[in-house]
Amino acid sequence: MPRSFVMFRLPIVALATVLALSVILSSGAAPADTRQVPQSQEQVKLSYAPVVRQAAPAVVNIFTAKKVRQRRRPTLFDDPFFQRFFGGDFGLRFGQPQRERVQRSLGSGVIVRPDGLIITNQHVIEGADEIKVVLHDRREYEARLVGADDRTDLAVLRIQDNVQDLPTLDMADSDSLQVGDLVLAIGNPFGVGQTVTSGIVSALARTQKGKSDLNFFIQTDAAINPGNSGGALVALDGRLVGINTAIYSKSGGSLGIGFAVPSNMVRAVVNGVVKDGRLVRPWLGADGRMVTADIANSLGLDRPGGVIIEDIYPGSAAERAGLRRGDIVLALAGHEVRDMTALKFRITTTPMGETVPLRIWRQGAFKALRLEVEAPPETPPRNQRELGGRHPMTGAIVVNLSPALGDELGIDPFAKGVLVLRVRKGSPAQRAGLRPGDLMRRVNGKEIRLVRDLLAVFGRAEKAWDITIMRQGRELRDRFEG
Repeated sequence: MPRSFVMFRLPIVALATVLALSVILSSGAAPADTRQVPQSQEQVKLSYAPVVRQAAPAVVNIFTAKKVRQRRRPTLFDDPFFQRFFGGDFGLRFGQPQRERVQRSLGSGVIVRPDGLIITNQHVIEGADEIKVVLHDRREYEARLVGADDRTDLAVLRIQDNVQDLPTLDMADSDSLQVGDLVLAIGNPFGVGQTVTSGIVSALARTQKGKSDLNFFIQTDAAINPGNSGGALVALDGRLVGINTAIYSKSGGSLGIGFAVPSNMVRAVVNGVVKDGRLVRPWLGADGRMVTADIANSLGLDRPGGVIIEDIYPGSAAERAGLRRGDIVLALAGHEVRDMTALKFRITTTPMGETVPLRIWRQGAFKALRLEVEAPPETPPRNQRELGGRHPMTGAIVVNLSPALGDELGIDPFAKGVLVLRVRKGSPAQRAGLRPGDLMRRVNGKEIRLVRDLLAVFGRAEKAWDITIMRQGRELRDRFEG
């Protein structure tokens, strides 16, 4: 055995004695022990019960049901060849046997307003035909969806009955959290009923743990399991600091790594959805990438961090604030920015119309700018149309792409052109292989910038169609006979 391990074979009692003697010999006398025997039960009792009594009544169980249709068994109608040329409902149109069943799921939610406004995860209620909410005192209510935001995985529900004075959880400032703070997770894991677990904040500003560019999670080791999604992460003052949304697990159970959406993001989503019926997010109007150690050294920064600006949208808030390509954004409103996700989080959680300080590094010096937060522009107007006529794109619903639409759909808001929003089943466009999300680039050599360009070129009779689209960063070209 290596010597570095031999020293730990000394019995614990003997080791403690040696340490105590060394302290006495080094100080000349033993220090006075000021510790006392507890005089009452209250002095030895540590309990989260007061916090749970305050917070638990505002945490609800959510049960959902949706009807799904399944084929009874695989058949020839499932062959991709037939699906491509005759549409996804090919088998249904020819009487293929199907059955309908009810798919049920469960989760948790938090009452944030006394009239029955509830916040939960979007994935808890996604596609649900029925939503039932069960309160802490076992009262049951039907709820409806007010609005959902896929990019943050949050959804806002409202109890349908006319209720008042329901218990609520106040939202804390999640920026006040520190690593090591004690927190409680309250939810309905595995459907066993409301459960409370405790832990600490393990990390902050986790930005690489989800599908969205707005993920900015609180990490905790409080046990979170399936069914906890949408439940409350509560500080010891009884206020909401996050909505539990995901776990890191290979088995489906808790491994001590859970993630919660910070309450500052929750507040922004709730306020936006309730006020406008849909979420309109503040937008910077600039894009960039994280500053690496190599970039920091080349620009004279003493450490990596921040976002180097690579693109600025004309007329945007970033341009009006004086931001330039090559600037490094270090902080916004006093909060350090480490990467583009952190910068987007700070912008998104800033109230619309507010002016905030921006700290940047430019040409070897620190500078301060003022940024007025605004919504992304709806320019050009959407001009949504369904293509008709005798051509291969008939049945496609297209729209002009703008920063507002790009941000709404979670795609690059800097992209320009005509976006395929939907494709009718069984249409020529579907048979041609067109998909939602495709960007129309050229038709018969004509550059497509707006919907009107597309309408003009398809308004002419042609013997053949040469069509180029952009799909997931790849340019695809195909030729169709007229």
